[in-house]
Amino acid sequence: MALLFVTLDLERDSNSISMGTVMKSLAAVVSWFVGTENASIAKWILLSSAIGIVAGLGAIVFQISSQAVFHHTLGNLAHYSPGEPRGEHTPFTHDAESPLSPVMLLVAITLGGLVSGILVYTFAPEAEGHGTDAAIEAFHQKRGYIKPLIPIVKLVASAVTIGTGGSGGREGPIAQIGAGFGSFLGTRLGLSSRDRRLMLTAGIAAGVGSIFRAPLAAAIFSAEILYRDADLETDAIIPSAISSIVGFSVYSLSLPADKRFMPLFGNGLGYSVTSIAELLPLTLLVAVLVAASFAYVRVFYGLHAAFKKVPVSPQLRPAIGAFLTGLCGLGLYFTSGRNPHLLSVLSTGYGVLQTALENAQSLGATTLILVAVFKILTTSLTIGSGGSGGVFGPSMVIGGCLGAAVGLAAHSVVPSLAPKPEIFAIVGMAGFFAGSAHAPISTIIMVSEMTGDYRLLLPTMWVSTLCFLLCHRWSLYEKQVPTRMDSPAHRGDFLVDVLEGLHVKDVQLRQRETIRESMTMKQIMDVLPTTRQSIFPVVDMGDRVVGVFSIDDVRSYFFDQSIWTLANARDVMTTRIVSLTPKDDLNTALRRFTSVNVDELPVLSEEGAKLLGMLSRKDTVAEYNRRVLAHQEAVAAHA
Repeated sequence: MALLFVTLDLERDSNSISMGTVMKSLAAVVSWFVGTENASIAKWILLSSAIGIVAGLGAIVFQISSQAVFHHTLGNLAHYSPGEPRGEHTPFTHDAESPLSPVMLLVAITLGGLVSGILVYTFAPEAEGHGTDAAIEAFHQKRGYIKPLIPIVKLVASAVTIGTGGSGGREGPIAQIGAGFGSFLGTRLGLSSRDRRLMLTAGIAAGVGSIFRAPLAAAIFSAEILYRDADLETDAIIPSAISSIVGFSVYSLSLPADKRFMPLFGNGLGYSVTSIAELLPLTLLVAVLVAASFAYVRVFYGLHAAFKKVPVSPQLRPAIGAFLTGLCGLGLYFTSGRNPHLLSVLSTGYGVLQTALENAQSLGATTLILVAVFKILTTSLTIGSGGSGGVFGPSMVIGGCLGAAVGLAAHSVVPSLAPKPEIFAIVGMAGFFAGSAHAPISTIIMVSEMTGDYRLLLPTMWVSTLCFLLCHRWSLYEKQVPTRMDSPAHRGDFLVDVLEGLHVKDVQLRQRETIRESMTMKQIMDVLPTTRQSIFPVVDMGDRVVGVFSIDDVRSYFFDQSIWTLANARDVMTTRIVSLTPKDDLNTALRRFTSVNVDELPVLSEEGAKLLGMLSRKDTVAEYNRRVLAHQEAVAAHA
């Protein structure tokens, strides 16, 4: 595991090299190729590539670890073999001839939950549940900081949970591994919170792009999954794209040549829609997916809250959830007459999903519905109890099985409108997660990349968009915020956005008394007691502002009346005028207030530099607050 967090930060003496020195040297080399004026590009190429390499290696370690755990527990002891996606590779083989051992299956899954619970709650309680939510929270609430130990604990605990039959996905653990390294690297290099957040998102993309063979979708996923509404972390897309490509390449090189760049579910599906009328039954699928999404989120967080109230040590709760998960799987298996496909409610469940994508008829609608319904329950029991795993993988199984079941029903009623029920499985995968996780764009692309089938973009977009719109009241990821405006990470950005949308001409200016440049100090002293003004514009005979002075500038003259008739306004004013025009935005105004530390600034006409009035810092802030309040009221009325 040390490979994940190699630091290069040796002892700080004359013979050592710090990580910062190494990274700066490498950045200098990259800058030489791209040009010194593009130093920022060089920085992100270097950082994103480093994150991609580590995330790709982490994906390899996680995949092999979970497969090894499965081989030595469920495979050898329980003789359970659920099947893998066509593009997946495992170096282990299982005895397919021996009968299933229900007792050993139940023992293995329960012990797996126990080990996972002890690991997580002893060393890193933040690693419980699905890791993507923890990464989202770190982005919004923790300035992109993730404790270095969390990804390591997450990797081991998730490999044990999934490898022993717990119902969970791979995206959460690997996303947290990548995000954790990105955060770690940003912290060690002393980068800003903004850069560390971007490195965190690049880590998410690299992990997801590697494990699901979907580099393009992963780059968008990491930017989209942060928000509940239709918003993107646009600054993260380029770093995420670089890290995702590198991570995908590193992971793919670990596979045999025949599977190296194969989509996760193979590249031989080749489905397409031949008539616009086929969208009609797919629209009916939306209603099923929306109802299932609502049930999934409610059951998941309902059981999560229920397990929090169980009066036992937190370390034991994942074992209880795992035991109940095993009972659900075995109960289905035996009540169905030992139907092996129903055991897919355990572990990842990708085996039954592969069959649904290739030959849904061989499974039957009843089996597909049972797998989908009980997958919701087993995932909620496994992860809701504190077990470690992702929710994206189970969502693919749930959506794909429901889609295939609806496709079979539609085919039996109107074969011409549903000639291939397997199309419904692919579209169901995308629509279900797009609605449940509020990530329609990345999900559409990801399902296309995972199945190697881009000819279903039209129906996938149609169903995913409808599901996204109809599922806006709930989400699998509690830590999402509605938009960038609502994120603590962008509070300063929103201040600038609002101020840049307002101009000086939008604020009521204060009329102030001007001073003629020829006025003597005695005349000025006569004016001061009659006004509460603190800044005085000085004008010439043509009423053009030629300087300003403050009451502090004339304070030294108060007690020296001998020069009152000799000095005039030109002697106390400064010709370095910090001023504004009506077209300047309020962000510019606020910066100028700060630069000279005054409470008022003169506003001058663009032609002739004549004084139009004084802009108050207090009035600027008041106008900002008024606009923010109006926006909040508009949002509340819309909701």
